[in-house]
Amino acid sequence: MAMKQQRPSTGAKQKTPWFAKLIGGVENASGRMASMDYWLVVVVSIVLAIFGVLMVQSSASVEAIAKGKDGFTVALSQAMFAGIGIICMLGMQFIKPENLKKLAWLSVIAAFLLLFLVAFTPLGHTVLGNRNWIKIGPVGLQPSEFAKLALAVFAAFMLERKQHMLHDIKHLVVPVVAPAGIAIVGLVVVGKDVGTALVLLMIIASAMFLGGIKMKWLAGFGFVGMVGLAVAVMGSSNRRQRVLAWLDTDCGPSDQLCYQASMGLHAFASGGWFGVGAGQSRMKWSYVPEAQNDFIFSILGEEFGLIGVLFVLVMFILLALAMYRIALRASDLYTKVLMGCLMSWVIGQTFVNLGTVTGVLPVIGVPLPFISSGGSAMLAIMLAMGFVLSSARAQKLAFDSSEEKKTAKPNNAK
Repeated sequence: MAMKQQRPSTGAKQKTPWFAKLIGGVENASGRMASMDYWLVVVVSIVLAIFGVLMVQSSASVEAIAKGKDGFTVALSQAMFAGIGIICMLGMQFIKPENLKKLAWLSVIAAFLLLFLVAFTPLGHTVLGNRNWIKIGPVGLQPSEFAKLALAVFAAFMLERKQHMLHDIKHLVVPVVAPAGIAIVGLVVVGKDVGTALVLLMIIASAMFLGGIKMKWLAGFGFVGMVGLAVAVMGSSNRRQRVLAWLDTDCGPSDQLCYQASMGLHAFASGGWFGVGAGQSRMKWSYVPEAQNDFIFSILGEEFGLIGVLFVLVMFILLALAMYRIALRASDLYTKVLMGCLMSWVIGQTFVNLGTVTGVLPVIGVPLPFISSGGSAMLAIMLAMGFVLSSARAQKLAFDSSEEKKTAKPNNAK
């Protein structure tokens, strides 16, 4: 009796490694995920904005009371800008991306003019060593925050317009890098705001990369940019001393240059796993300078501990994931470049801020998006999320429409 040969089962399912499933889920930009990405942008943006207002109230109230002001003054101002920003973000979703992109030229020209007024007219004001504010009567504005958004929208718009010519390096560079990028970054550097200049360079680099620039050219531009920033740093005694303090070679008299970073780390260490409790920070009592601005993350770590820190980091990761999938799903270059530029702004600036607070980077002076005190920064980031939400909603509606057509076909066939 002949023995039957066992044939391999062709229908057997092969096990997929868990990390492959994880990566596949992260990069799943199918139409069915469009709704999830839309809601991720909405929920995460609002949660971070509200959490930022709460942190500003906690970290700024003590200093305000010490100056004889109402302890809620700074938080109420932050809440007002957050509310305006949320309304703008939710309203912008109803404007089609092709209509929003028409603001590119207007926004970049407005950003240039405002930065010029800051740098070369009496309307410009210096705060904490940086000339980056414009004041007209009681109204104050930080144009460099809005310049980040203007440059991102302009870069995306121009690269899409010239996408059939991007094989030629001069069409990649003109006018995104020169004159627009160089002019805006140059005016920011004139105001001595090196941190913002670094974020703007990240946006430009992202636009060039997504535009298809060759790596040798990108490396060359990156080298020139870093040399320029190094010259700007070494040309200022204050910034040079900050770098030396970070290298632990010269902390100045009585270790005053290392004081802020050292106190920030102490605040983190005080937080432990679960923190000392909301509003219970001890280091905000004039121990950590600029506790409500650049070093607000250290107060967050003290009050909410490692759990709170991880919560905020997860929020930023989810927001970046949503923007990444919106870019993957997009069929037009404008959306891809815009999402990439906004990701480099939000995530890049977050990395710089966290690096500063944890001592990985020197004290640069970059606020934490959504969280740090500052009406201009809050409004600018919420407007940026409005652009993201407009693209996310357009993709969601396109998928819903295609699904309705599919379900309608069988009924019509009958």
